[in-house]
Amino acid sequence: MISVTEAKEIITKNTVALEPVKSMMSQAYGKVTAEDVFATIDIPSFPQSSMDGYALCFEDWRRAKKLKIAGEVPAGGHTEFNLQPENAVRIFTGAAVPPGADTVVMQEKVKKIDGQLIIEDENLQAGNSVRPKGSEVKAGSLALKKGSVLSPAAIGFLAGIGVTEIQVYPFPSITVIITGNEFQQPGTPLRYGQVYESNSFALKAVLKQLHIEDVHVSYAHDNLEVVKSLLEKALEQSDLVLLTGGISGSDYDFVLQATMECGVEKLFHKVKQRPGKPLYFGKKSIRADAVAAEKLVFGLPGNPSSVLTCFYQYVIPVLEKLSNRKKIMRTLRAPLSKSFQKNTGLTHFLKAIYDGRTATLLDAQESYRLSSFAIANCLIQVDEEITSLEEGELVDVFLLPG
Repeated sequence: MISVTEAKEIITKNTVALEPVKSMMSQAYGKVTAEDVFATIDIPSFPQSSMDGYALCFEDWRRAKKLKIAGEVPAGGHTEFNLQPENAVRIFTGAAVPPGADTVVMQEKVKKIDGQLIIEDENLQAGNSVRPKGSEVKAGSLALKKGSVLSPAAIGFLAGIGVTEIQVYPFPSITVIITGNEFQQPGTPLRYGQVYESNSFALKAVLKQLHIEDVHVSYAHDNLEVVKSLLEKALEQSDLVLLTGGISGSDYDFVLQATMECGVEKLFHKVKQRPGKPLYFGKKSIRADAVAAEKLVFGLPGNPSSVLTCFYQYVIPVLEKLSNRKKIMRTLRAPLSKSFQKNTGLTHFLKAIYDGRTATLLDAQESYRLSSFAIANCLIQVDEEITSLEEGELVDVFLLPG
């Protein structure tokens, strides 16, 4: 067995970002830009009113005090309106401020008497309520730099400057293979010796939470040829393969043998940790259309708590690197609310609740139990050499994605 630190170092060393692809803006949410984005035009492309009111020349008003109302300019109006001296024009939010005007006074600060505009705004200044041309972004300037996460605001901003598609690091395609003879789908009566399969539901849910939608799920009985066939197909169609169960080494565990027969290079198998000691990680180089790609494979333990723990600790860093994302899980140091003891030799990942001040360990820490995971919001790491922790002692806390 290798240590947790060694396992994470091997994963980091053997994972590289996927090749960037062009993405439509409507499908780019949550992805990371693979190029600098430059504006092609000024935005706004004309001086723009920021409110409903009246557009005017400030110096005309300061001199004449009364201005003739000469028409109106609606938002989206295509006819260019040239404002004559000592005139004002009714204008609406988003409309182009016409040549000859440099200021907009809000409609609540005026009176109209016999077609004349009387302004009652002692604080009116030249340029008020006018968005200058190019004030959002100027043509040729950097709008969004490479490596930016495409948040809803970033997507709205780029759409607002006319961008329709963008080069991004894609989310990986993933195949989940659930192995085991004992599984039955929820909603179907259980026969003696069967349990309901939950790992696919948990993994699909957490992948969806991370915006990864290209997920295929397959089910394999404990049979070498079945596991091998599904793995071969998964290696062809997906960037990352997650197998659950069948990796511990018993007479009915065929995942390790299947990876070997499929040409997957074993990078490690078994980690000094609890839960999830049988964890496997490997890779296979595949060439298609003269392009080489590294396909990554995880053999996750079968117990539900082990599956999620290994996913959070090992699979998430792979997802981060494949899609060039920043840290998905926040880590911090926090005091433990009560003491804890364990044997030396294994790193423990413990389900807990962090309340903003302290971390409280939950009951039901066994690897088959999800009841505690269902209410946990973090994992606490207790390193292999540590045998006891006192109340108030600082521990490493991994906050689960919210």
